[in-house]
Amino acid sequence: MLAAQSLPEEIIDPIEEALSFHEGNARVTIATLLADCGHLRQQLRTAKACISRGFTRGWRRGIEKQDSIVALGDRSSAA
Repeated sequence: MLAAQSLPEEIIDPIEEALSFHEGNARVTIATLLADCGHLRQQLRTAKACISRGFTRGWRRGIEKQDSIVALGDRSSAA
């Protein structure tokens, strides 16, 4: 049996983590996230074109997100 892994003492904020990855440069962080979003949208378009409706039992995922954007200060309702 594997030993139990300890949880980090504090919860890591994903926004702070992204900013620290880019040494606090907000413009580069946003540019990276937008590029990643564009790449994932292209991957979704490719998958949507390759997967038949029968394979997914009629389910089709749209490209656009339907949810409203959660304000940065109110992330508790996102879970």
